[in-house]
Amino acid sequence: MAPESGRGFAFAGDRRRRKPLREPSALRSAAAARSDRAREARVHILPREMLGQSTFGLSMWLLKWLPVHVVDRILLLIARTMLGDTAQLGLKRPTIGPLELKSLSGKTPVLDVGTFAKIKSGDIKVRPAIKQISGRQVEFMDTRLEEFDVIVLATGYKSNVPFWLKDRELFSEKDGLPRKAFPNGWKGENGLYSVGFTRRGLMGTSVDARRIAHDIEQQWKARGKHPDVHERGPSYALGG
Repeated sequence: MAPESGRGFAFAGDRRRRKPLREPSALRSAAAARSDRAREARVHILPREMLGQSTFGLSMWLLKWLPVHVVDRILLLIARTMLGDTAQLGLKRPTIGPLELKSLSGKTPVLDVGTFAKIKSGDIKVRPAIKQISGRQVEFMDTRLEEFDVIVLATGYKSNVPFWLKDRELFSEKDGLPRKAFPNGWKGENGLYSVGFTRRGLMGTSVDARRIAHDIEQQWKARGKHPDVHERGPSYALGG
């Protein structure tokens, strides 16, 4: 995987208090000292567990019976009850729900494992978008100026599979993802499969894995014996 600039969070160490700073903004370039189009990033924060079980497990169970937008409302209601209004601490939520957002853009909600408590206690401070950086001094969009020892840009990643995989049919050179949209991008030619390039988290990975297992099973049954690697060749699965 190769780094991709232009999205994510910036973290910095407060030079005076020696405490970390979390700055929820999307920077246009991780390499540039100035961000001309820094914008406020909205993020869904959910508890790691809800109602005594994992948030992911609860989500998958609810999706068996309810549409995505209803499940999103339930998750956000529980999250607000457990965490409170995150916007009051500078962490505004997107206008659409966490599961719908994941399906449309691939952006995964943040599962809180203690960070939010640090924000509430003041150990981690939230700042608005960065306007520009000059040496150790950071100017925020609200005109505030502060100095920091270290600024870490967590810029996200982009698939680079097309740069090293000789097959040109399964993956797109444009974005490094399968050419066919979910749920049809899991199978290529000559025993090549792709797992987890769905932008749908563990749910999408699970769908890919089951389809691949079923496909291999069907080929096995069709031959009436274990596939002969000398006749068919081995199978390969690429994980995202």
